Amino acid sequence: MSEVSPEPDGPDGPGGTDGAAADLVLARAGDDAAFTRLVAPLRRELHAHCYRMLGSVHDADDALQEALLRAWRGIGRFEGRGSLRGWLYTVATRTCLDAAERRGRRALPVDLGPACERVVLDSAPATEVAWLGPYPTGAGGDPAERYERYEAVELAFVAALQQLPGNQRAALLLFDVLGFSAAEIAGLLDTTPGSVNSALARARRRLAAAPSGFPSAPGPGEARARATVAAYRGALERGDADALVALLTEDVTWSMPPLPHWYRGRDAVMAFARAVPLTRCPSWRTVPVEANSRPAVACYLGSSADAVHTAWSITVLDLAADGRIAGLVSFLGAEHFAPFGLPVNYLEN
Repeated sequence: MSEVSPEPDGPDGPGGTDGAAADLVLARAGDDAAFTRLVAPLRRELHAHCYRMLGSVHDADDALQEALLRAWRGIGRFEGRGSLRGWLYTVATRTCLDAAERRGRRALPVDLGPACERVVLDSAPATEVAWLGPYPTGAGGDPAERYERYEAVELAFVAALQQLPGNQRAALLLFDVLGFSAAEIAGLLDTTPGSVNSALARARRRLAAAPSGFPSAPGPGEARARATVAAYRGALERGDADALVALLTEDVTWSMPPLPHWYRGRDAVMAFARAVPLTRCPSWRTVPVEANSRPAVACYLGSSADAVHTAWSITVLDLAADGRIAGLVSFLGAEHFAPFGLPVNYLEN
């Protein structure tokens, strides 16, 4: 397996710390505790990379586990010519390519067809589609979070990536997001630098034409974003249609995977909101979170205000520069809550 290094030296490379060097020697000799210490600082960014490749936090969990198992079994063959980080990205990328080939690509409803012209009630989930899922991001400033904090895990970007063949997806991420050179990527993918550059050019053209996700215009400041999230939560919990419509841009979109239907435009979105979440859903409780580097709301549904409220959706909000909501993606299903550290049943405060 080729050894690549986007960074020549550092705590995980040839010029790393004495502790890391000692742990590398121990890990090569079969010390699993030393291996765990070596990979611990890199787990989060590797997990974000697996999510970008596969479009699902659960798939990313599985891929990272498999990649680290492969790395543990192969650590004796790592000679230290490049960085440990680069070598682990090699293992993780190849693991994700194997997984993507088995599972296929993930999508959002906007990838599959035009917006609905009328409200669809009692829509059935499209279980035959592999859907994109949300990714929890936090507000911390730890440098280990830098690869997941910005554009690289935004829904528009990750959804568009899923439309690319695996080799183009990997090349684009490794070059544009992680800073590997074309020569390094060629070694990782067992190809030539010319083929990598060709894959990058094709990937960028396809990415520019992708229909997925949110507009790329900058959002509002943090204070205005918090105010919009609070207003959205209040409108949903009160069932207040007037308050909700005031929060929406004219060309707002709303999709709800795994339901295949989606809506475009304030009138269409509000027709759906009035017909379903504001009337047919008796009681909501909400929790603010962050998903895919966007403000998001975890929504719990109850049969009445006094009933137990259970996990319903993680709704990711795209905000325009003026703070209004330009897009909503509501990921339906209790399985999305655990990665955000949220319980299945709503807990007050």
